Amino acid sequence: MEDASDGFEAVTSEGSGAEQSPASSQGKAVGEAGDPAEKPLLLEPAGTAPSEEGWDQQSPSQNSVLPESTANGTETASMIKDNETPRRTGPDFDEIVQSENQECLSGEVIPQDYHMPDVITVRVQTGSNSFQEVVVKVERPTYNKPFLGGFRNISTGVEFHNAGSQTKPKKRPDKGIQLFCRETQTAVEKNTRQQTRNTTSTQMTKIGLYVSNTTDKLITPGKYFTAEEYHKRRLEAVIVLQKYFRRWHAVHLLQNLKEQKRLRLAREAQEELQKKWEKEEKLRREYEKKLNPKTKEDFELLYHDLELWMQEETERINRTLTGAKRKAALCALLEEETELIACIGMHKLNANMENQRKAVLHFLGKCAQPRRWKAFDGKITEMDTQNSLRGKELLEIYRSINTRDIPKDERTSVLLTLKWTVKEHECKLTQEIVALIDREIDLLSRDVKESNLEGLRKRICTLFLQYIKTPEFNPQVAGLLKVPQDPLKLYKNVYFCHSCEKYLPPTEFPIPASSHTIGRCRSCYQLDNEARKREAYFKYRLILENLRKSEVDYQDDSKIVFLVQLPDMQYLIEHIWNCQSALSACSNLYDLVMVRWDKQHEWSPWNTILLTKEEADAHLKLSNLQKTYEAPFIYRIEQKHIRAKNYFARIPAMSSFLHRNNKESNANSDKKHSSVKLKK
Repeated sequence: MEDASDGFEAVTSEGSGAEQSPASSQGKAVGEAGDPAEKPLLLEPAGTAPSEEGWDQQSPSQNSVLPESTANGTETASMIKDNETPRRTGPDFDEIVQSENQECLSGEVIPQDYHMPDVITVRVQTGSNSFQEVVVKVERPTYNKPFLGGFRNISTGVEFHNAGSQTKPKKRPDKGIQLFCRETQTAVEKNTRQQTRNTTSTQMTKIGLYVSNTTDKLITPGKYFTAEEYHKRRLEAVIVLQKYFRRWHAVHLLQNLKEQKRLRLAREAQEELQKKWEKEEKLRREYEKKLNPKTKEDFELLYHDLELWMQEETERINRTLTGAKRKAALCALLEEETELIACIGMHKLNANMENQRKAVLHFLGKCAQPRRWKAFDGKITEMDTQNSLRGKELLEIYRSINTRDIPKDERTSVLLTLKWTVKEHECKLTQEIVALIDREIDLLSRDVKESNLEGLRKRICTLFLQYIKTPEFNPQVAGLLKVPQDPLKLYKNVYFCHSCEKYLPPTEFPIPASSHTIGRCRSCYQLDNEARKREAYFKYRLILENLRKSEVDYQDDSKIVFLVQLPDMQYLIEHIWNCQSALSACSNLYDLVMVRWDKQHEWSPWNTILLTKEEADAHLKLSNLQKTYEAPFIYRIEQKHIRAKNYFARIPAMSSFLHRNNKESNANSDKKHSSVKLKK
């Protein structure tokens, strides 16, 4: 820079962050914006050549001073003469221009009230004989730079501060949300003490002063009452309030009790109606089962009722008749029983045919079902495969050939469709089916009666069903057949029934818990029951199924309940509990359920009780049986448990559980005795 009055040149800049270099190694002087790292040029005046030592001592102050005349707004650098060249004077500077102001060389520091102009012009030598004027804009700092430390020159006493960065700070992006600092979100509270003034004054009439009394009030003292009278009045008022509140509370309490009573009576009436409806529905279902029996349980109930009727009639004849009349009545009763058994047998044949037809359709429906799987969102996905489509096709054909009372044209079309379907595979079975189809078509063309074609049509249906059950023609059926395709598998897990002399799988043999060997199969047991005992296990089966469901809900790995079979449950109900509830003596087995006596232990014949459904729900809610039931009732229940334990102890499968329970009970008794001794 050039000044006419001072006669020196210098290159400076006031840092706003744009012209400064990051991390200066030399630092800045106090009040200076320039940076030595930018290597400013100092021009020597003509005829002067300062020494190296003098410059090294003065250069720190020269980097931190400016003449006061630069405050006029602009500066112009002086011209460098032809015989003058810039001189490198420091080991760490590339270009340093020395000022012509000799006062600066003595180490004098410019006062701190100096203000840098906004624009300065600097002339810089770009070549041997070329110069260029550069206009430099000075940007003012908009913030106070942090103090990063520094050092002080011992010889001159000039302080230098470290500069960390001379670039503008990066602005945060605008998020579109107005943000507040902690000070604007937190209320500043101060606690100060104040003493209120209680200064009053009264203006009175006197000589020279008149005070109007038009607004004055005359106050006369009332009756004085003591503290006891005051508290007595308060007590009387409180009593009056309590009376009204208690009346209001009593009225609301009575209304609530009436409402609860009304709801309870309505609920009880609804429960009675529900029980009555269930009982009527049960009787209606039983009557329907006896009128149109379809399942094994229905015929079991029929034979049981027949046996009860026979016993009643025999008892009546033996009681009322004697001699020849008694024998004649018994013979007539026997003939009537025979007719009823024959009628039941006819119903059984019809039911078996209908059940067989439904079973075949159900079997074919399984073959035609598509593959299903459940997705992660709970939806069911279905996919038809080649085998399932083949199963659907065969199912439709089977339904068509079993349809009756259709025109001849439709029947002929169905038969031709069946013929072309089975002709896809050449074997003895398909050839026989094709021959039967051709025979029926020929007979239909001759107008033969349909009643004469029943046998032929049954043969076609039977052979076609055999065709469907062959995995070579219907691959979907391979996984549904009970009889394995490999004959070697038939020799495994097959048992011999000595009654019907058949080899059957183990699922066809009912094995009681007390049996040691495999006896007769289920069909033989059923036939023997229909011929001799005629007992109905349906009620016991219901009780056993409900018991197993309730034990599964406990999720405590109970096992004994699954070892008990129907004969065992029948003995337990009939001989131990006498077919009645332990509390109310209800003898209707449809309303009785068997639950745990102590719900903390798993069910067993020696940890059970027979109750109605309502009594069972109330019993399972009890936490302490000794406090709820009386001692005689508990004693009777324990006696029944001992009888059941003695009966089931003979069963090998039950003995292990019995010994385990005895060990647990002994351990519990020892703990009780030890706790009693410690208390004493």
